[in-house]
Amino acid sequence: MPRMLDVSDEVRAEIGDEEADRLLAGENAPGGYDCTSCRTQGDSEQERTSTVLFIGDETAVLAFAHATCLPSQVVQVTEEQLRGAVKSITGDTVDLDPDKVVPEQAVLGVTSGLVLIAGDLHPALVVEPTGPIARPGATGRGDDFLPLLIEQGFMPLTAIESVPPVLHGWSVLLAVGQLHAVLQPSANGGQPVAWWQAHQPLQVTESWRAAANKHQQVLMFAAPVGSIGRQPREDLLRDALDKAAANGKLVAAAMPLAGT
Repeated sequence: MPRMLDVSDEVRAEIGDEEADRLLAGENAPGGYDCTSCRTQGDSEQERTSTVLFIGDETAVLAFAHATCLPSQVVQVTEEQLRGAVKSITGDTVDLDPDKVVPEQAVLGVTSGLVLIAGDLHPALVVEPTGPIARPGATGRGDDFLPLLIEQGFMPLTAIESVPPVLHGWSVLLAVGQLHAVLQPSANGGQPVAWWQAHQPLQVTESWRAAANKHQQVLMFAAPVGSIGRQPREDLLRDALDKAAANGKLVAAAMPLAGT
């Protein structure tokens, strides 16, 4: 059965017409897949699906995403990033170099939403990795995501009752109404560097942008893998945040807004 796939011209140019046509005919495309953006299940027989080609120096991997999450595109990454993330970003994919599949490495998923605190709506970003985050140099399989953020100044929460403290030196970059990056202080004291950067600028709602302009800051909540999930509505997102906080699996900080 033909799949509901979008293959952009730039992806087609990289993989070739023959491979692109096979995908569109349903020969090489998966039915179900893990979205490379939000990490939840997708079905290319039931919903529009984007082909996303990750290209390193030597390796190329074709992944799939909900069309509502990402457009079909080519994403240039370093070979190290691609080798580390192949298993995580692909799910059921066409791997263009199957001999180079390597162990899983987590990537960060970011969701925007409005959070009600003390009767006022605040713009928020919710960050959840796709897998455990190990401390640099660690050899075990533990998850150090929250301890690492707490060391950076994030505040552990047991309930969302007040606005968390401002984390100085960090900021959220918004430009032309789109979310571009979360910036952190540079280790050498220079210009801030990207802690997280969107492959393609993310659209935010008018109400989110209005709240960001009103407060001139954004709240960032972070939780370990499996704590939040992809929630289709803001009330469900809030419920998931409250549950993560009650379970001791939520940290937060307020960050100044950079841009408009």
